[in-house]
Amino acid sequence: MNTQPTPLNVGVIGVGAMGPRHCRIFSNLHLTQLAGVCDLNPIAGNRIAQQFHVPYYASVDDLLEHVDAVSVATPTPSHFDIAMRCIAKGVHVLIEKPIAATLEQAHQLAQTAAANNLVVQVGHIERFNPTYLELKNVVEDKRIAAINMRRLSAYQASNTDVDVVLDLMIHDLDLVLDMVNDTPAAIAAHGLSVFTNTIDHATAQLSFANGPLVTLTASRITEQKIRTIEVTTLDSFVEANLLNKSVTVHRRTVSEYLAQNQREVKYRQESIMECIHVPAIEPLFSELDHFANCIINGTRPQVSARDGYLALKMAFDIRDAINRDLPHLERPLQQKSMAVPVLV
Repeated sequence: MNTQPTPLNVGVIGVGAMGPRHCRIFSNLHLTQLAGVCDLNPIAGNRIAQQFHVPYYASVDDLLEHVDAVSVATPTPSHFDIAMRCIAKGVHVLIEKPIAATLEQAHQLAQTAAANNLVVQVGHIERFNPTYLELKNVVEDKRIAAINMRRLSAYQASNTDVDVVLDLMIHDLDLVLDMVNDTPAAIAAHGLSVFTNTIDHATAQLSFANGPLVTLTASRITEQKIRTIEVTTLDSFVEANLLNKSVTVHRRTVSEYLAQNQREVKYRQESIMECIHVPAIEPLFSELDHFANCIINGTRPQVSARDGYLALKMAFDIRDAINRDLPHLERPLQQKSMAVPVLV
């Protein structure tokens, strides 16, 4: 007897940067069948539709008549309207991060999602990064003293539709909320405007009532792409590189003072370095597979609409802290200027 569930008909709305990647994976998941794409640009929409041998729909409402679920990979300002239309049609929806353009929209989406028997998942993809999952396993039972996160990119490869807090730092804010399972008691943040009229480089420090101390750096003005998490616990130091998929644990084993003679004392410390195996799994594949499984099994997604709202709220709190520090954005530097960056 065949017990395999009928594949879900899934559509992708928005075929810019992320949309085609969603199409590729939905076309290959055994739980889903790509049923169509939608985009405001008919040339791009038809090109992707032809590539994956599916219909192109110029209207979101037309696509929703043919699918059980969709991925929304459009620019952030359109997330709220499209997601609400999907929910009204009874269609499950995965919304790329950030969940919405405003806190009010994010809150309304979270409330609407909770009131409907639908899966509404937010695309915080790093939750499904196998490096992050192995890091969580390592520190799960440990007392964490500090966390340091760095997410750096070159300007040319960055999304400049939003500032760097909403583009890059929000990934790590979601991971912090997941790891600490608490909201910060205090936030301090500073930023720079370099190439745009918004924040291009930001640092934030979050303190929690019962620890840990969290430091985050997000930048789109560096020439090196960096995605790292460092966790200091009471008995170890853990380094995770989200790009090269590595987790290294440093554990102290010997720490002592040695008397060489009556006049000389030397300090000796030995530690063990453990390299954790990280499975070679594509995070987006895991994310979309999880989305499909939640729909079929009727379970809550790991990154719910409320999780998306909480990450967005913390991002806005950090932006407010930066703007309180220096409230008026000055004219940004030209890309080729050698002048000192203007503080924001």
